[in-house]
Amino acid sequence: METYKIPQNFLWGGDISAAQIDGAWDEDGKSPIELDYYMGANKNSGRYAYIEDERGNSKKVLQWSGQIPSGTHYVLKEGELYPNHFGSDFYHHYKDDIKLLHEMGFKALNLTMSWARIMPKGKEYGPNKKGVEYYRSLLLELKKYHIEPIVTLYKYDMPAFYVTQMGGWSNRQLIDEYEEFCHICMTEFKDLVKYWITFNEINVFFLVNKNNPNTTPQDTQRVFEETHDQLVASSRVVQMGHEINPDFKIGCMVAGALSYPLTPKPEDARAAQKNIQDNFYYFSDVIVRGKYPYFAKRIWHENHVDLNISDEDKRNLQKGTADFLAFSYYMSNCAEADASDIAKNAGNLINGISNPYLKTSEWGWQIDPQGLQYFLEELASRYNNFPLLIVENGLGAEDTLTSDGKIHDDYRIDYLRQHIAYLEKAINDGVNLFGYTMWSCIDLVSMGTGELRKRYGLIYVDIDDQGNGTFKRYKKDSFYCYKKVIATNGKDLS
Repeated sequence: METYKIPQNFLWGGDISAAQIDGAWDEDGKSPIELDYYMGANKNSGRYAYIEDERGNSKKVLQWSGQIPSGTHYVLKEGELYPNHFGSDFYHHYKDDIKLLHEMGFKALNLTMSWARIMPKGKEYGPNKKGVEYYRSLLLELKKYHIEPIVTLYKYDMPAFYVTQMGGWSNRQLIDEYEEFCHICMTEFKDLVKYWITFNEINVFFLVNKNNPNTTPQDTQRVFEETHDQLVASSRVVQMGHEINPDFKIGCMVAGALSYPLTPKPEDARAAQKNIQDNFYYFSDVIVRGKYPYFAKRIWHENHVDLNISDEDKRNLQKGTADFLAFSYYMSNCAEADASDIAKNAGNLINGISNPYLKTSEWGWQIDPQGLQYFLEELASRYNNFPLLIVENGLGAEDTLTSDGKIHDDYRIDYLRQHIAYLEKAINDGVNLFGYTMWSCIDLVSMGTGELRKRYGLIYVDIDDQGNGTFKRYKKDSFYCYKKVIATNGKDLS
Protein backbone atom coordinates (compact mmCIF):
# COMPACT_ATOMS: atom_id res chain seq x y z
CA MET A 1 0.00 0.00 0.00
CA GLU A 2 1.36 3.42 -0.99
CA THR A 3 1.70 5.69 2.04
CA TYR A 4 3.87 8.36 0.47
CA LYS A 5 2.08 11.66 1.05
CA ILE A 6 4.47 14.56 0.53
CA PRO A 7 2.36 17.09 -1.42
CA GLN A 8 3.51 18.11 -4.88
CA ASN A 9 3.56 21.77 -3.87
CA PHE A 10 5.84 21.11 -0.85
CA LEU A 11 8.23 24.03 -0.35
CA TRP A 12 11.69 22.50 -0.57
CA GLY A 13 14.37 25.13 -0.14
CA GLY A 14 16.87 26.85 2.11
CA ASP A 15 17.29 29.70 4.55
CA ILE A 16 19.60 32.71 4.66
CA SER A 17 19.94 35.72 6.98
CA ALA A 18 20.79 39.23 5.77
CA ALA A 19 22.82 39.96 8.89
CA GLN A 20 25.00 36.90 8.30
CA ILE A 21 25.29 36.67 4.53
CA ASP A 22 24.89 40.10 2.92
CA GLY A 23 28.03 41.99 3.84
CA ALA A 24 27.83 45.55 2.49
CA TRP A 25 27.24 46.58 6.08
CA ASP A 26 27.40 50.34 5.42
CA GLU A 27 26.53 50.58 1.72
CA ASP A 28 23.59 52.27 0.02
CA GLY A 29 22.20 53.94 3.11
CA LYS A 30 22.16 50.94 5.46
CA SER A 31 22.77 51.80 9.11
CA PRO A 32 24.81 49.58 11.48
CA ILE A 33 23.17 46.75 13.41
CA GLU A 34 24.43 45.36 16.70
CA LEU A 35 26.19 42.43 14.99
CA ASP A 36 28.25 44.90 12.95
CA TYR A 37 30.06 45.80 16.18
CA TYR A 38 30.79 42.23 17.33
CA MET A 39 34.11 40.63 16.53
CA GLY A 40 34.67 37.04 15.54
CA ALA A 41 35.25 34.31 18.11
CA ASN A 42 35.24 30.51 18.12
CA LYS A 43 33.40 27.58 19.68
CA ASN A 44 35.34 28.03 22.94
CA SER A 45 34.82 31.76 23.41
CA GLY A 46 31.97 34.22 23.04
CA ARG A 47 31.76 37.19 20.69
CA TYR A 48 32.20 40.64 22.18
CA ALA A 49 31.97 44.29 21.19
CA TYR A 50 33.33 47.54 22.58
CA ILE A 51 31.10 50.20 24.08
CA GLU A 52 32.12 53.72 25.02
CA ASP A 53 30.66 56.22 27.46
CA GLU A 54 30.39 60.00 27.10
CA ARG A 55 33.89 60.47 28.52
CA GLY A 56 35.45 58.14 25.96
CA ASN A 57 35.99 55.25 28.37
CA SER A 58 35.55 51.93 26.63
CA LYS A 59 34.96 48.36 27.76
CA LYS A 60 34.00 44.98 26.31
CA VAL A 61 30.49 43.52 26.36
CA LEU A 62 29.62 39.94 25.47
CA GLN A 63 27.09 39.14 22.77
CA TRP A 64 23.57 38.50 24.11
CA SER A 65 24.52 40.19 27.38
CA GLY A 66 21.39 42.33 27.33
CA GLN A 67 20.99 46.08 27.27
CA ILE A 68 24.14 48.14 27.25
CA PRO A 69 24.41 50.77 30.00
CA SER A 70 22.55 54.03 29.49
CA GLY A 71 24.77 56.75 28.06
CA THR A 72 27.03 54.34 26.17
CA HIS A 73 27.23 53.45 22.50
CA TYR A 74 28.95 50.84 20.36
CA VAL A 75 32.31 51.66 18.80
CA LEU A 76 34.51 50.00 16.21
CA LYS A 77 38.16 49.42 17.06
CA GLU A 78 40.74 49.98 14.36
CA GLY A 79 42.62 46.83 13.43
CA GLU A 80 39.92 44.48 14.73
CA LEU A 81 38.02 42.06 12.49
CA TYR A 82 34.24 42.29 12.12
CA PRO A 83 33.02 39.27 10.10
CA ASN A 84 29.48 40.55 9.54
CA HIS A 85 30.90 43.50 7.60
CA PHE A 86 31.69 41.19 4.68
CA GLY A 87 29.70 38.00 5.34
CA SER A 88 29.48 36.04 2.10
CA ASP A 89 28.90 39.23 0.09
CA PHE A 90 25.46 38.06 -1.03
CA TYR A 91 24.55 41.73 -1.55
CA HIS A 92 26.77 41.81 -4.63
CA HIS A 93 26.36 38.15 -5.66
CA TYR A 94 22.62 37.58 -5.19
CA LYS A 95 21.78 37.13 -8.87
CA ASP A 96 24.42 34.44 -9.37
CA ASP A 97 23.51 32.83 -6.05
CA ILE A 98 19.81 32.67 -6.90
CA LYS A 99 20.73 31.10 -10.23
CA LEU A 100 22.58 28.38 -8.32
CA LEU A 101 19.55 27.83 -6.06
CA HIS A 102 17.42 27.47 -9.19
CA GLU A 103 19.88 24.90 -10.51
CA MET A 104 19.37 22.97 -7.27
CA GLY A 105 15.63 23.05 -7.96
CA PHE A 106 14.62 25.26 -5.04
CA LYS A 107 10.89 25.79 -4.60
CA ALA A 108 11.37 28.38 -1.82
CA LEU A 109 13.97 30.65 -0.25
CA ASN A 110 13.57 31.86 3.30
CA LEU A 111 15.31 35.24 3.43
CA THR A 112 15.32 38.21 5.77
CA MET A 113 14.67 41.83 4.92
CA SER A 114 17.07 43.97 6.89
CA TRP A 115 15.26 46.56 8.98
CA ALA A 116 18.49 48.61 8.96
CA ARG A 117 18.53 48.66 5.15
CA ILE A 118 14.82 49.37 4.63
CA MET A 119 14.36 51.91 7.45
CA PRO A 120 17.90 52.81 8.59
CA LYS A 121 17.04 55.96 10.57
CA GLY A 122 13.66 54.98 11.96
CA LYS A 123 10.06 55.91 11.37
CA GLU A 124 10.73 59.65 11.45
CA TYR A 125 12.92 59.56 8.34
CA GLY A 126 11.00 56.92 6.38
CA PRO A 127 12.22 54.23 4.01
CA ASN A 128 15.59 54.09 2.29
CA LYS A 129 14.89 54.09 -1.45
CA LYS A 130 18.01 52.09 -2.30
CA GLY A 131 17.12 49.45 0.27
CA VAL A 132 13.62 49.06 -1.15
CA GLU A 133 15.02 48.87 -4.69
CA TYR A 134 17.50 46.17 -3.65
CA TYR A 135 14.82 43.91 -2.22
CA ARG A 136 12.52 44.49 -5.16
CA SER A 137 15.30 43.41 -7.51
CA LEU A 138 16.03 40.35 -5.33
CA LEU A 139 12.37 39.32 -5.25
CA LEU A 140 11.99 39.76 -9.00
CA GLU A 141 15.03 37.54 -9.48
CA LEU A 142 13.34 34.85 -7.37
CA LYS A 143 10.14 35.25 -9.36
CA LYS A 144 12.12 34.84 -12.58
CA TYR A 145 13.15 31.36 -11.41
CA HIS A 146 9.78 30.49 -9.83
CA ILE A 147 11.26 30.38 -6.32
CA GLU A 148 8.71 31.24 -3.61
CA PRO A 149 10.08 33.85 -1.17
CA ILE A 150 9.40 33.36 2.54
CA VAL A 151 10.32 36.68 4.12
CA THR A 152 11.44 36.88 7.74
CA LEU A 153 10.97 40.43 8.97
CA TYR A 154 13.13 40.39 12.09
CA LYS A 155 16.33 38.42 12.60
CA TYR A 156 18.70 40.42 14.83
CA ASP A 157 19.15 43.21 12.28
CA MET A 158 17.33 46.29 13.51
CA PRO A 159 19.30 49.56 13.49
CA ALA A 160 21.70 49.65 16.45
CA PHE A 161 20.56 53.13 17.50
CA TYR A 162 17.27 51.61 18.68
CA VAL A 163 19.31 49.89 21.41
CA THR A 164 21.68 52.72 22.29
CA GLN A 165 19.13 55.54 22.14
CA MET A 166 15.79 53.88 22.92
CA GLY A 167 16.61 50.89 25.09
CA GLY A 168 15.63 48.26 22.54
CA TRP A 169 12.52 46.14 23.01
CA SER A 170 12.07 47.37 26.58
CA ASN A 171 10.73 50.56 25.02
CA ARG A 172 7.14 50.06 23.86
CA GLN A 173 7.72 52.71 21.19
CA LEU A 174 9.74 50.09 19.32
CA ILE A 175 6.50 48.21 18.59
CA ASP A 176 5.31 51.19 16.51
CA GLU A 177 8.69 51.46 14.79
CA TYR A 178 8.64 47.75 13.92
CA GLU A 179 5.06 47.92 12.69
CA GLU A 180 5.99 50.79 10.36
CA PHE A 181 8.95 48.80 8.99
CA CYS A 182 6.66 45.82 8.34
CA HIS A 183 4.06 48.09 6.75
CA ILE A 184 6.66 49.37 4.28
CA CYS A 185 7.72 45.81 3.38
CA MET A 186 4.20 44.44 3.06
CA THR A 187 2.86 47.31 0.97
CA GLU A 188 5.91 47.60 -1.28
CA PHE A 189 6.08 43.86 -1.97
CA LYS A 190 2.47 42.73 -1.54
CA ASP A 191 2.40 41.34 -5.08
CA LEU A 192 5.75 39.56 -4.80
CA VAL A 193 5.54 37.86 -1.38
CA LYS A 194 2.88 35.54 0.01
CA TYR A 195 4.61 34.03 3.07
CA TRP A 196 5.86 36.22 5.92
CA ILE A 197 7.48 35.40 9.27
CA THR A 198 7.28 38.17 11.85
CA PHE A 199 10.10 37.13 14.19
CA ASN A 200 12.94 34.63 14.03
CA GLU A 201 13.49 32.64 17.24
CA ILE A 202 11.13 34.79 19.30
CA ASN A 203 12.18 32.81 22.39
CA VAL A 204 15.83 33.90 22.02
CA PHE A 205 15.86 36.47 24.85
CA PHE A 206 14.45 33.95 27.31
CA LEU A 207 16.84 31.17 26.29
CA VAL A 208 19.95 33.34 26.44
CA ASN A 209 18.96 34.77 29.82
CA LYS A 210 18.21 31.30 31.15
CA ASN A 211 21.69 30.07 30.20
CA ASN A 212 23.49 33.15 31.53
CA PRO A 213 25.03 32.38 34.96
CA ASN A 214 25.43 36.11 35.65
CA THR A 215 21.82 37.07 35.03
CA THR A 216 20.03 39.19 37.63
CA PRO A 217 16.34 39.37 38.65
CA GLN A 218 16.20 42.69 36.83
CA ASP A 219 17.52 41.05 33.65
CA THR A 220 14.89 38.32 33.88
CA GLN A 221 12.06 40.82 34.39
CA ARG A 222 13.30 42.82 31.40
CA VAL A 223 13.57 39.73 29.19
CA PHE A 224 9.98 38.68 29.86
CA GLU A 225 8.78 42.23 29.15
CA GLU A 226 10.76 42.44 25.91
CA THR A 227 9.50 39.07 24.71
CA HIS A 228 5.93 40.11 25.51
CA ASP A 229 6.44 43.29 23.47
CA GLN A 230 7.63 41.19 20.53
CA LEU A 231 4.63 38.85 20.78
CA VAL A 232 2.32 41.86 20.80
CA ALA A 233 4.21 43.38 17.86
CA SER A 234 3.88 40.09 15.95
CA SER A 235 0.13 39.95 16.55
CA ARG A 236 -0.33 43.54 15.37
CA VAL A 237 1.64 42.86 12.19
CA VAL A 238 -0.45 39.74 11.47
CA GLN A 239 -3.60 41.85 11.66
CA MET A 240 -2.09 44.60 9.54
CA GLY A 241 -0.78 42.16 6.94
CA HIS A 242 -4.16 40.53 6.47
CA GLU A 243 -5.66 43.98 5.86
CA ILE A 244 -3.00 44.80 3.25
CA ASN A 245 -3.49 41.51 1.42
CA PRO A 246 -5.97 38.86 2.66
CA ASP A 247 -3.99 36.24 0.74
CA PHE A 248 -0.90 36.72 2.90
CA LYS A 249 0.13 33.75 5.04
CA ILE A 250 1.85 35.12 8.14
CA GLY A 251 3.64 33.04 10.76
CA CYS A 252 6.12 33.41 13.58
CA MET A 253 9.21 31.32 14.32
CA VAL A 254 10.33 29.68 17.57
CA ALA A 255 13.71 28.03 18.18
CA GLY A 256 13.05 24.31 18.54
CA ALA A 257 13.38 22.84 22.03
CA LEU A 258 12.99 19.09 22.47
CA SER A 259 13.87 17.39 25.77
CA TYR A 260 13.76 13.74 26.79
CA PRO A 261 13.84 12.55 30.42
CA LEU A 262 17.36 11.28 31.16
CA THR A 263 15.94 8.30 33.09
CA PRO A 264 12.47 6.76 33.58
CA LYS A 265 12.19 8.46 36.96
CA PRO A 266 8.96 10.49 37.20
CA GLU A 267 10.98 13.48 38.37
CA ASP A 268 13.00 13.43 35.14
CA ALA A 269 9.88 13.09 33.02
CA ARG A 270 8.46 16.17 34.75
CA ALA A 271 11.75 18.04 34.17
CA ALA A 272 11.57 17.27 30.44
CA GLN A 273 7.92 18.38 30.33
CA LYS A 274 8.79 21.66 32.05
CA ASN A 275 11.68 22.24 29.65
CA ILE A 276 9.48 22.21 26.56
CA GLN A 277 6.77 24.22 28.31
CA ASP A 278 9.23 26.89 29.42
CA ASN A 279 11.37 26.99 26.28
CA PHE A 280 8.82 26.50 23.50
CA TYR A 281 5.11 26.14 24.31
CA TYR A 282 5.06 29.35 26.38
CA PHE A 283 5.73 31.17 23.10
CA SER A 284 4.06 28.95 20.51
CA ASP A 285 0.77 28.88 22.45
CA VAL A 286 0.54 32.66 22.20
CA ILE A 287 1.38 32.53 18.47
CA VAL A 288 -1.14 29.81 17.62
CA ARG A 289 -3.84 30.17 20.31
CA GLY A 290 -3.65 33.88 21.00
CA LYS A 291 -3.08 33.73 24.73
CA TYR A 292 -0.54 32.60 27.30
CA PRO A 293 -0.91 28.97 28.42
CA TYR A 294 -2.17 27.93 31.83
CA PHE A 295 1.38 27.19 33.03
CA ALA A 296 2.53 30.75 32.31
CA LYS A 297 1.62 31.66 35.90
CA ARG A 298 4.00 28.98 37.15
CA ILE A 299 6.78 30.30 34.89
CA TRP A 300 6.26 33.89 36.06
CA HIS A 301 6.19 32.77 39.68
CA GLU A 302 9.37 30.67 39.38
CA ASN A 303 11.18 33.56 37.69
CA HIS A 304 9.81 36.19 40.10
CA VAL A 305 8.30 38.08 37.17
CA ASP A 306 5.38 40.48 37.34
CA LEU A 307 4.14 40.87 33.79
CA ASN A 308 1.70 43.70 33.22
CA ILE A 309 -0.55 42.62 30.33
CA SER A 310 -3.07 45.24 29.31
CA ASP A 311 -6.54 44.46 27.97
CA GLU A 312 -5.44 45.94 24.65
CA ASP A 313 -2.47 43.55 24.54
CA LYS A 314 -4.79 40.62 25.22
CA ARG A 315 -7.11 41.69 22.40
CA ASN A 316 -4.20 42.03 19.98
CA LEU A 317 -2.78 38.62 20.88
CA GLN A 318 -6.22 37.05 20.35
CA LYS A 319 -6.90 38.81 17.05
CA GLY A 320 -3.40 38.38 15.64
CA THR A 321 -2.93 34.62 15.73
CA ALA A 322 -0.61 33.29 13.04
CA ASP A 323 -1.50 31.32 9.92
CA PHE A 324 1.33 28.87 10.49
CA LEU A 325 3.97 28.00 13.08
CA ALA A 326 7.58 28.09 11.92
CA PHE A 327 10.42 26.58 13.94
CA SER A 328 14.03 25.48 13.82
CA TYR A 329 15.25 22.01 14.68
CA TYR A 330 18.92 21.19 15.16
CA MET A 331 19.11 18.84 18.11
CA SER A 332 17.52 17.51 21.27
CA ASN A 333 18.76 17.21 24.83
CA CYS A 334 17.91 15.43 28.05
CA ALA A 335 16.50 16.66 31.33
CA GLU A 336 17.04 15.48 34.88
CA ALA A 337 15.46 16.79 38.07
CA ASP A 338 18.86 17.11 39.75
CA ALA A 339 21.39 17.94 37.05
CA SER A 340 24.02 19.65 39.17
CA ASP A 341 26.75 17.14 38.40
CA ILE A 342 25.78 16.20 34.84
CA ALA A 343 27.77 17.41 31.84
CA LYS A 344 25.82 19.63 29.51
CA ASN A 345 26.07 19.84 25.75
CA ALA A 346 26.12 22.91 23.54
CA GLY A 347 23.38 23.85 21.12
CA ASN A 348 21.49 26.47 19.18
CA LEU A 349 20.61 28.72 22.14
CA ILE A 350 19.41 25.70 24.10
CA ASN A 351 21.86 23.80 26.30
CA GLY A 352 20.95 20.57 28.00
CA ILE A 353 22.18 17.28 29.36
CA SER A 354 24.00 15.07 26.88
CA ASN A 355 22.18 12.04 25.54
CA PRO A 356 24.51 9.00 25.66
CA TYR A 357 22.74 7.44 22.67
CA LEU A 358 23.43 10.29 20.23
CA LYS A 359 26.44 11.46 18.23
CA THR A 360 27.63 15.08 18.31
CA SER A 361 28.85 17.53 15.69
CA GLU A 362 32.26 19.23 15.70
CA TRP A 363 30.68 22.05 17.69
CA GLY A 364 29.19 19.73 20.32
CA TRP A 365 25.60 19.77 19.04
CA GLN A 366 23.93 16.39 19.40
CA ILE A 367 22.45 14.89 16.24
CA ASP A 368 18.95 13.43 16.60
CA PRO A 369 17.10 12.99 13.28
CA GLN A 370 14.45 10.75 14.83
CA GLY A 371 13.68 13.57 17.25
CA LEU A 372 12.46 15.68 14.33
CA GLN A 373 9.60 13.26 13.69
CA TYR A 374 8.84 13.13 17.41
CA PHE A 375 8.77 16.94 17.64
CA LEU A 376 6.63 17.35 14.52
CA GLU A 377 4.06 14.89 15.80
CA GLU A 378 3.98 16.50 19.23
CA LEU A 379 3.29 19.89 17.65
CA ALA A 380 0.64 18.44 15.36
CA SER A 381 -1.07 16.83 18.33
CA ARG A 382 -0.95 19.95 20.49
CA TYR A 383 -2.23 22.31 17.80
CA ASN A 384 -4.83 20.13 16.05
CA ASN A 385 -2.62 19.66 12.98
CA PHE A 386 -1.98 23.37 12.53
CA PRO A 387 0.22 24.20 9.47
CA LEU A 388 3.92 23.79 10.31
CA LEU A 389 7.07 24.99 8.56
CA ILE A 390 10.65 23.89 9.28
CA VAL A 391 12.82 26.94 8.56
CA GLU A 392 16.17 25.89 10.00
CA ASN A 393 17.79 22.46 10.11
CA GLY A 394 21.40 21.78 9.20
CA LEU A 395 24.90 20.81 10.20
CA GLY A 396 27.76 23.19 10.91
CA ALA A 397 31.13 21.66 10.01
CA GLU A 398 34.57 22.51 8.66
CA ASP A 399 34.66 21.76 4.94
CA THR A 400 37.76 21.20 2.80
CA LEU A 401 38.02 22.66 -0.69
CA THR A 402 40.13 20.26 -2.76
CA SER A 403 42.63 21.35 -5.40
CA ASP A 404 40.13 20.49 -8.14
CA GLY A 405 37.38 22.62 -6.63
CA LYS A 406 35.36 19.89 -4.88
CA ILE A 407 33.89 19.67 -1.37
CA HIS A 408 33.15 16.13 -0.26
CA ASP A 409 30.74 16.67 2.65
CA ASP A 410 29.32 13.18 3.18
CA TYR A 411 28.67 14.08 6.84
CA ARG A 412 26.24 16.84 5.78
CA ILE A 413 24.57 14.58 3.23
CA ASP A 414 24.05 11.97 5.93
CA TYR A 415 22.62 14.59 8.31
CA LEU A 416 20.15 15.92 5.74
CA ARG A 417 19.22 12.47 4.44
CA GLN A 418 18.32 11.21 7.91
CA HIS A 419 16.37 14.30 8.96
CA ILE A 420 14.42 14.41 5.70
CA ALA A 421 13.60 10.71 6.05
CA TYR A 422 12.02 11.34 9.46
CA LEU A 423 10.12 14.44 8.39
CA GLU A 424 8.66 12.29 5.62
CA LYS A 425 7.58 9.72 8.20
CA ALA A 426 5.78 12.50 10.07
CA ILE A 427 4.01 13.58 6.89
CA ASN A 428 3.06 9.97 6.21
CA ASP A 429 1.48 9.94 9.66
CA GLY A 430 -0.60 12.95 8.65
CA VAL A 431 1.36 15.93 10.00
CA ASN A 432 0.47 19.15 8.17
CA LEU A 433 4.02 20.20 7.22
CA PHE A 434 4.10 22.37 4.09
CA GLY A 435 7.79 23.20 3.74
CA TYR A 436 11.41 22.59 4.69
CA THR A 437 14.01 25.33 4.25
CA MET A 438 17.26 23.93 5.52
CA TRP A 439 19.98 26.07 7.14
CA SER A 440 21.81 27.29 5.27
CA CYS A 441 21.91 26.89 1.54
CA ILE A 442 24.99 29.14 1.21
CA ASP A 443 27.92 29.44 3.61
CA LEU A 444 27.67 32.48 5.89
CA VAL A 445 28.87 33.92 9.20
CA SER A 446 27.91 31.92 12.28
CA MET A 447 25.64 33.99 14.53
CA GLY A 448 27.03 32.63 17.78
CA THR A 449 30.76 32.50 17.02
CA GLY A 450 31.30 34.84 14.07
CA GLU A 451 33.17 32.09 12.24
CA LEU A 452 33.04 31.31 8.55
CA ARG A 453 34.84 28.02 9.07
CA LYS A 454 31.63 26.71 10.66
CA ARG A 455 29.93 26.03 7.36
CA TYR A 456 26.29 25.04 6.91
CA GLY A 457 25.83 25.66 3.20
CA LEU A 458 25.36 23.42 0.21
CA ILE A 459 27.26 26.12 -1.68
CA TYR A 460 30.82 26.81 -0.52
CA VAL A 461 32.04 30.40 -0.37
CA ASP A 462 35.79 30.96 -0.65
CA ILE A 463 36.28 33.22 2.37
CA ASP A 464 37.87 32.51 5.73
CA ASP A 465 37.43 33.83 9.27
CA GLN A 466 39.82 36.71 8.57
CA GLY A 467 38.01 37.78 5.41
CA ASN A 468 40.65 36.34 3.08
CA GLY A 469 39.46 34.74 -0.13
CA THR A 470 37.88 35.32 -3.52
CA PHE A 471 34.19 34.92 -2.56
CA LYS A 472 33.97 32.43 -5.42
CA ARG A 473 31.16 29.90 -5.09
CA TYR A 474 31.64 26.12 -5.33
CA LYS A 475 29.03 23.36 -5.36
CA LYS A 476 29.48 20.85 -2.54
CA ASP A 477 28.55 17.19 -2.93
CA SER A 478 25.50 17.98 -0.79
CA PHE A 479 24.38 20.42 -3.51
CA TYR A 480 23.84 17.53 -5.90
CA CYS A 481 22.26 15.35 -3.23
CA TYR A 482 19.67 17.97 -2.29
CA LYS A 483 19.01 18.63 -5.97
CA LYS A 484 18.06 14.97 -6.32
CA VAL A 485 15.86 15.10 -3.21
CA ILE A 486 13.92 18.07 -4.59
CA ALA A 487 13.64 16.65 -8.10
CA THR A 488 12.06 13.47 -6.72
CA ASN A 489 9.99 15.30 -4.07
CA GLY A 490 11.89 13.50 -1.35
CA LYS A 491 11.71 10.00 -2.76
CA ASP A 492 15.40 9.66 -3.62
CA LEU A 493 17.50 10.04 -0.48
CA SER A 494 20.48 8.09 -1.76
